[in-house]
Amino acid sequence: MRAAGLAGLAEELGLDVVGAARVAAYEETERHILERRDLGLFADMRFTMARPEVSCHPESLLEGARTVVSAALCYWSDGGEVRVGQGRLPRYTWYDAYAELRERLDELGRRLGGAYRVLVDANQHVDREGAARSGVGFYGKNTMLITRRFGSWVVLGTLVTDVELEPTPPLDLDCGSCTLCIEACPTGALDEPGVLDANRCLSYWTQSGGPIPDSYRSELRDQVYGCDICQDVCPWNRGVEKRRAGAAPPAGAEPHVSLVDWLEASDEELAKCYDRLFVPRNDPRYLRRNALVALGNAGTEEDEELLERYAESDDELLREHAAWALRRLEER
Repeated sequence: MRAAGLAGLAEELGLDVVGAARVAAYEETERHILERRDLGLFADMRFTMARPEVSCHPESLLEGARTVVSAALCYWSDGGEVRVGQGRLPRYTWYDAYAELRERLDELGRRLGGAYRVLVDANQHVDREGAARSGVGFYGKNTMLITRRFGSWVVLGTLVTDVELEPTPPLDLDCGSCTLCIEACPTGALDEPGVLDANRCLSYWTQSGGPIPDSYRSELRDQVYGCDICQDVCPWNRGVEKRRAGAAPPAGAEPHVSLVDWLEASDEELAKCYDRLFVPRNDPRYLRRNALVALGNAGTEEDEELLERYAESDDELLREHAAWALRRLEER
């Protein structure tokens, strides 16, 4: 199939960007993963870094594989202002955009015919590398995959197929001399262009399985999960709000959360409502830990009683973060 035919199918199915590359091992990516893992830059994260011998070898993902089709789906929408008592979620978590992308790629596979395999938010494939090779986007200095039209406000997915498709060329684009993302990162996690030190990344610490370092807690402000700072300042992301003007979040989307609700909800309620988030061992106490920090940074005197209750908890992790939040609230 010619590239124009693939683009037409993608448009029909609601995929915002699509590209194709011949199946080949990602040798340089595998080398980078191994080097950075040895340096400890991934902290204890697993994901695609856990087994690069698999995630960097699309040729092993499907017998007779010929083409890696990469697709991007823009998830940007306007979530409005954050009110007092609310915590921020990163845009990609407002709703399950990955589920939409997975369905559309599956339909694309059926339309193309032959054998195929869909990989979306999966540890078996480095989606960013496939997307860069096929011209869906290019690597930014913040390590994000940046598309020409939608910036980095996209989720990525992959279709490995035994159908031979015409390759689409990589983009001849980069960040140039811009270093806004590096300068904006409050913890210096991007001290080297294109390299992220997870040990200093706010997003990592909201998803970690331990206490958040004291020095990073105030930097989280009212963020209860993830971090969009390096995307918010990226020039490639400017203008998407005009192209997506009037695009309200899908029904059920949740741009902001009630911090009090997070702290008063049962384990079952939190786990069910936020199963789309990566939470260590699926334990909602880590979401409560994040909410305590956000309440210390953005709460009011009315929240003191709730924080005091947590400061007397039998759970050492929550007790310590609640005590910090009370001190922070008093300072503010």
